[in-house]
Amino acid sequence: MAAVDAAARRLGVFPGMTVTRARALVAGLEVADAAHEEYLEGLRRLALWAGRRYSPVVAADPPDGIWIDVTGCAHRFDGEKPMLKDMMRRIAASGMACQAAVADTAGCAHAVARLVPSGRPSVIEPGGARAALSILPVSALRIEPGVSEELRRMGFERVEQLIAAPRAPLAKRFGRQLYKRLDQALGQISEPIEPVFPVELPRARRGLLEPIGTAEAFVHVIDDLADDITALMVREGIGARTLDLYFQRVDGHSQAIRIGTASPVRDPRHIGRLLSQKLGEVDPGLGVEAMTLVASLVQPLAASQLGSILSGERRGPDISAIVDTLANRFGRRRLFRTQPRESAMPEREVEDVPALSATQGTSWDDDLPRPSRMIIPPEPVEVMAMLPDHPPAMFIWRGKRHRVAQADGPERLHGEWCREGGHEADTPYTVRDYFQVETATGGRYWIFRLGDGERSATGPMRWFIHGAFA
Repeated sequence: MAAVDAAARRLGVFPGMTVTRARALVAGLEVADAAHEEYLEGLRRLALWAGRRYSPVVAADPPDGIWIDVTGCAHRFDGEKPMLKDMMRRIAASGMACQAAVADTAGCAHAVARLVPSGRPSVIEPGGARAALSILPVSALRIEPGVSEELRRMGFERVEQLIAAPRAPLAKRFGRQLYKRLDQALGQISEPIEPVFPVELPRARRGLLEPIGTAEAFVHVIDDLADDITALMVREGIGARTLDLYFQRVDGHSQAIRIGTASPVRDPRHIGRLLSQKLGEVDPGLGVEAMTLVASLVQPLAASQLGSILSGERRGPDISAIVDTLANRFGRRRLFRTQPRESAMPEREVEDVPALSATQGTSWDDDLPRPSRMIIPPEPVEVMAMLPDHPPAMFIWRGKRHRVAQADGPERLHGEWCREGGHEADTPYTVRDYFQVETATGGRYWIFRLGDGERSATGPMRWFIHGAFA
């Protein structure tokens, strides 16, 4: 049996069982021929999807899994567990059941994902592979079913018993493969992952006569690869948004670095510069014997880009180059610009958008200046002021007393009654009176009162600080 559904598994049928035994166990069991080629192609497509979103180093792990090398990638999702949760949620949304695990070694992650079906992501802390494997059955080591069955007959139920046993007798009886799998799972010998990528995407490869390991040598090969791949993109009329550079080491291990661009590019110097800036993430080990550059996400060039290329003219400063450099250094999520958004509440008048996105038509009112630094959510302050419309004479913020020298206001704002939720200063009251105040020490702040100062139904007459002027 190559695979079983949930109903068959509840009746005691499991993958690896012979059809004869399964039918003897369950009368009327429906059996269909396994479509191995289609199944392998499905795994490959799933690996390619994971490669676009989570890590460039991915591979299919037949018959029922995929490998993902998340080294240096988990921080983009604020950690390994949030990354696994995102992955499992997306796969479940597509109608497939899955279990995921992260560990120091591929063998340990393989075993935990299949034999610890908790329904939640499993993260084995660094150095914890031995402890995680010890309590699992010997079949977790990806050895032949016949070997694991014979080991069980000999009394080896768990991996910890196999670790403690003398190696020579068992290696002589079962061959080297048994302890090779054990050492791979424990991290004592490496287990390289051969990455996969779409064959239709632009790709350039350099096999090296001698292994290299210095930054200068890498930069030289990167420049050649950038020239090759941009020539392919020019021929197809496309530009790259994401590029992955793979390093094949002499020990069989693969590493990769990934760069992204704010708009489609095919300038070899720009591509080479971005890739060279990430060489600090590469561990060459004993040397790199081949390098492959893949444009894993491509798009047609915009008409304005094509016009600039054909005319040979640069229209204005090249903002996209500096955006790409900063985004690849600090992370694309940390690079954005702000633009106005229609809202009655100041904290919602600003939204973060991608650095090179088109500007919307909304603009801020110059007659109603807003502070350069907004405090969200607004913080409560203690205020001495005369009601109903006098500005504060003094306020205490974060334990410090501020005497107001001069003030301007009030500016009355009415909340968005149709919007639900929010912080204390936002709901259920809808009236705010804002004052711009300057303290005796020169500080300029934006302070508001909840309520109109006369009717308690409009607010509790509490004060908040919402921003500071530069």
